[in-house]
Amino acid sequence: MNQPAFPDYRPRRMRQSPLLRRMVAETELNARQLVLPFFARPGSKVRRPIGAMPGVSQLSVDELVKDATAAHAAGVPAVLLFGIPDTKDEKASGAYARNGIVQQAVRALKRELPGLLVITDVCLCEYMSHGHCGIVHRAAGKVLNDPTLKLLARAAVSHAEAGADVVAPSDMMDGRVRAIRTALDGAGFQDTPILSYAAKYASAFYGPFREAAESAPQFGDRRSYQMNPANAEEALREVALDIAEGADMVMVKPALAYLDILHRVKTTFGYPTAAYAVSAEHAMIKAAAEKGWIDERAVTLEALLGMRRAGADIIITYAAKDVCGWLKG
Repeated sequence: MNQPAFPDYRPRRMRQSPLLRRMVAETELNARQLVLPFFARPGSKVRRPIGAMPGVSQLSVDELVKDATAAHAAGVPAVLLFGIPDTKDEKASGAYARNGIVQQAVRALKRELPGLLVITDVCLCEYMSHGHCGIVHRAAGKVLNDPTLKLLARAAVSHAEAGADVVAPSDMMDGRVRAIRTALDGAGFQDTPILSYAAKYASAFYGPFREAAESAPQFGDRRSYQMNPANAEEALREVALDIAEGADMVMVKPALAYLDILHRVKTTFGYPTAAYAVSAEHAMIKAAAEKGWIDERAVTLEALLGMRRAGADIIITYAAKDVCGWLKG
């Protein structure tokens, strides 16, 4: 840490006006760093509000395009797509169907908004009848890692074929980045980047998302494949493995309760690093703001600035559109 050059140095001198504070600010929150998640579902003119996530809805593709157009006009440069299919099965067939809901949404967005960066979440939980992120051995009650990799790779390729700019595996199966990279390269998508959910914790902060994605496990939990919140060194090993397997960008999820992990990942590897401000982070701020207990704008901006300060290059947040407006104000 640099020590003051003179004993009479007074930091408060540099805080005397808004102009001076902005001039010497060490960290910047900018719209270009934001990604807005969307939940796509079949149908037309469908807008189904998510009770636990105020302001967020499941949207049919036509409505999703409308909202994405408005967000892009506000300054949001990128979206992250999740899909809720009509039917689910134990092979997650909707995840890699050519006309699956995410594939439809990707094609529509790339047709209507060619300047928008489209990222797709690659996981199977929304498409599995049991809600787990992979193929389940019912008798043993466990998720089978290696057979799941084939389905994840198929899903990633189908997203790239539909026009996705980036694929983002979130399942936390071992070896899935290598499997996806190999499949993408083999299908001619060598230039499609992988944003890996590299350090994804088994977190209570995902609660509202389960409603949004209709993906709550019907039995057990995801602690056998998502990370233990007690572990930090393990996160660095997970990230190192994903980078070695071909990840172009890495993510820490959730964000606020894991800023130490975010900082260590960024400083250790120097790779483009994303932070996901997850559903409960959004819901808690919204709920407290509705009660009049906090200033939604101020708290949201402070939380996101903390993620940037910790090392995030990319921030995935349900408040992305609002933040773009606030940053202009």
